[in-house]
Amino acid sequence: MTMYDKEAVREVSAEKQRWEKEKVVPTTTRFPERYDTFITTSGMPVERLYTPEDVEEMDYDRDLGFPGEYPYTRGVYPTMHRGRLWTMRMFAGFGTAEETNQRFKYLLANGQTGLSTAFDMPTLYGYDSDSPRALGEFGKCGVAISSLRDMEVLLDGLPLDQLTTSMTINSTAAMIWAMYIVAAEKRGIPRRKLGGTLQNDILKEYIAQKEFLFPPTPSLRLVTDTIEFGSQEMPKWNTISISGYHIREAGSTAAQELAFTLADGFTYVDAALERGMDIDTFAPRLSFFFNSHNDFFEEIGKFRAARRIWARAMREKYGAQNPRSWLLRFHTQTAGCSLTAQQPENNIVRTTIQALAAVLGGTQSLHTNSMDEALALPSAKAALVALRTQQIIAHESGVTNTIDPLAGSFFVETMTNRMEEEAETYFRRIDALGGVVPAIEQGFFQREIAEAAFRYQMEIDERRRLVVGVNEYTQDEPLAIPLLQMDEEGYDRQVARLNEVRRTRDHREVKRTLVELRQAAKGKQNLMYPIIEAVKAYATLQEITDIFRDVFGEYQEPVYF
Repeated sequence: MTMYDKEAVREVSAEKQRWEKEKVVPTTTRFPERYDTFITTSGMPVERLYTPEDVEEMDYDRDLGFPGEYPYTRGVYPTMHRGRLWTMRMFAGFGTAEETNQRFKYLLANGQTGLSTAFDMPTLYGYDSDSPRALGEFGKCGVAISSLRDMEVLLDGLPLDQLTTSMTINSTAAMIWAMYIVAAEKRGIPRRKLGGTLQNDILKEYIAQKEFLFPPTPSLRLVTDTIEFGSQEMPKWNTISISGYHIREAGSTAAQELAFTLADGFTYVDAALERGMDIDTFAPRLSFFFNSHNDFFEEIGKFRAARRIWARAMREKYGAQNPRSWLLRFHTQTAGCSLTAQQPENNIVRTTIQALAAVLGGTQSLHTNSMDEALALPSAKAALVALRTQQIIAHESGVTNTIDPLAGSFFVETMTNRMEEEAETYFRRIDALGGVVPAIEQGFFQREIAEAAFRYQMEIDERRRLVVGVNEYTQDEPLAIPLLQMDEEGYDRQVARLNEVRRTRDHREVKRTLVELRQAAKGKQNLMYPIIEAVKAYATLQEITDIFRDVFGEYQEPVYF
């Protein structure tokens, strides 16, 4: 169903040329435009005006459709936010499990509708809190979890069968997920009733975030084990959140974030299919995690293009029959890398714009960054302001009253099409290198992101791109907002609890489960089951992870630059 009559488009084109000659030229002669070339945050050129000429080939059924129907450009659900608002998740985690548990309860009491958990660096790398390798990193960027006992404290009093939990964990995702499952089951909540999302996206670690432990092949095995386990045991859980967020935070463009994320997603699909799984048994529980940066319309175009690309690939390339397998459902976090330590109150405005783009782009879940995150972990007050930002968008702005309100905008549809075209170009380049893993090993993604980040920083340094409070509208004033202060005795309490676990557990049972885990790692069985048994015996995170370090080896990234 073509949307525009070709003759009418030609008439509009002729009228545009007249307008430029009669109106634009005299105006710009007297009042020159601010820049010779206007670009998006990603460096994509932006034209002065968009008309039907820019989208004349657009077909409504093929390119747009209706919300809840293929190709899902306009949203994955028929009524979108008119029927159900996105899940409001404030990223939380610092210090001990007790401190983070208190923050969870504070946010839930103030209207948060789902949990989102950050873990500290030792936990991300599979070290216990008292390991020499963990020195100085306890609780700094998230909560410390060294054993099942810590997880029990973290989740104390939380209605796990009534809300969903997101966990930002990757290399040690299977171990932390096992602790969550066992902690819930000890409280009488069966695993089939648990809902949530495990980030578990190891490929983007090699590409951008660098919190990898094992080589790509055994790491992919662990991810595939969790996908298989979840499809069989936990129908409400998204076993992977394929993440572009960290790719963007590392300095990529919007198109690179889109392309690299979906390429990773296709790689996980291929791995599950190679395992022998039917695509419709696992694809409905795949989820995604995107960044929402400053450029309002570029971000909206990115989100809309992502849904369309994924739907087409799932149906046409992979042959998925279940329409739920075609859906790209995603969580969004506002751009941490856009926040400034200078004039931190300005970050509230940045976050609002980014959150609004995510909502208009059709997100299913949203985290809004706090104003102080360029300086410290969020204070309770800053986190509350960030949560209230979402609530004001939801209940006061009116943007949730209709579905995909920017559809049909010549500019937005052009951005959506351009995002899809650039992503497809990247897919071809990645395929030419042999796929995602060979491209990682050749440094392709790393070089592309580094070059994009360098260009962006040069634009700021040369004042071709203005950042309020940084290279324009600066002030020399002292910091005026309170920052989070962690409990200085938290580390001592954490170590004391860990020592108690080691002292009181059944050592024979710990040894037995770790021996069985080692044998399983050397074989081909699904590793989630022996990991769960080790967790039940209160084997620590490091004890379990060290088994995999011994069997799989540790990955050393080659030098690419």
